[in-house]
Amino acid sequence: MKNKTLISKELDNFYNKASEETRLEKGMGIFEFERIKDLISQQISIQNSTIIDVGGGASMLVDDLISLGYSNLKVLDISSTALEVAKSRLEGKSKFVEWIVDDVTKLDIPRHSIDVWHDRAVFHFLNDHDQREDYVKAVLNAVKPGGHVIVSTFYLDSPEKCSGLPIQRYDAESLHGQFGEPFILLGHEYENHKTPFGTHQNFIYCYWRVVHA
Repeated sequence: MKNKTLISKELDNFYNKASEETRLEKGMGIFEFERIKDLISQQISIQNSTIIDVGGGASMLVDDLISLGYSNLKVLDISSTALEVAKSRLEGKSKFVEWIVDDVTKLDIPRHSIDVWHDRAVFHFLNDHDQREDYVKAVLNAVKPGGHVIVSTFYLDSPEKCSGLPIQRYDAESLHGQFGEPFILLGHEYENHKTPFGTHQNFIYCYWRVVHA
């Protein structure tokens, strides 16, 4: 995989630090992965379903999905460094994963090829209205009608920045408002997230079914 200039240098540097691996080394993220696995299994149980983890980087969610028997997986990230961490960790099991280095707002994959779209903490980095519109268009292009979308972002009372980078904050209503009529909101949950620095951040999880594109 080659590095590509996809977004700002600051955000690229942030991801290339493979900060997700640091979180995992400190024991963070276990409960959020359990929550996401539960949400995915609730929405779809067919193990040959196609699942994309947007901003997955060095995340261990893909390891857990493989252990559950899912074998048609895609992990998208702007950082080839972070993806190589996950790829190396999985060793031979990485054959079950398509590794994609790309900007999600410019994602070009076959139309209606995804059953489950999962994004933990990418959408809230999209500060421009046009970026968010392009993101939603990418979801509608990729996810099958009847497919599922799971997105988590910072909640309204969270810090205005993440690792020094500005972010957008949402509640369930405002996050759903970004996606609109093609998406039926099936539910939402809140999570108090502990950072590697011992601080706490509140997240909102929303999950939808796509009804039309």
